[in-house]
Amino acid sequence: MGGTLFIEYFSTNPQYFFAVVISVIISITLHELAHGWMAIRLGDNTPFDSGHMTLNPLVHMGVMSLILLAMVGIAFGSMPIDPTRLRGKYAEAKVAAAGPAMNLVLGIAAIVALGLWLRFGTIPQENTPGANGMLLLEQMGTLNIALLIFNLIPVPPLDGSHILANFSRRYRRLLSSELAQGAATAIFFALFLGAGYFIFRAADYVMMWIIVWVVSVGR
Repeated sequence: MGGTLFIEYFSTNPQYFFAVVISVIISITLHELAHGWMAIRLGDNTPFDSGHMTLNPLVHMGVMSLILLAMVGIAFGSMPIDPTRLRGKYAEAKVAAAGPAMNLVLGIAAIVALGLWLRFGTIPQENTPGANGMLLLEQMGTLNIALLIFNLIPVPPLDGSHILANFSRRYRRLLSSELAQGAATAIFFALFLGAGYFIFRAADYVMMWIIVWVVSVGR
């Protein structure tokens, strides 16, 4: 998905370009809303008070993220949370896990829908609305499984670091040191640049396994 020439797909393969853009916007928006919903449920109304409980992607992603998405296929989002307002020993972990959980639901739903389409429907011709819909489901499935895997890596600022920090005081103390914060930033960018290929390969494998199961189950 990433790469400095992603914008070129706008002219060379617009179906793929818009499938990726739509999938990313939907996935990040719902990912952030899941964080906010869980935070509100656990006592923190900051997401609501700040106006972030909305389906407007501009609120969650911002103009810069949307520009980066169109230009290079990379995007990010945010949801304001006040951990001091959360109730429960593992409330921070629950809030952090809500985002990846949403990606899991979106990914499985898209992949199962694609599998059912392949099993009971017909393969549409290229450059038709049906083909575009199938491509969108494929991108939604792959992207969300990839986001699930990536966000669970326990390196700041990814959700996995907040989950682990809530269960491990030693890890939380480690993250509070300046040296660890600098190292975490370097590790994050290294993962972001180097692990993407392997994460998407894993996501493709998961998608194909589920599709094969959906297509063949009961036969």
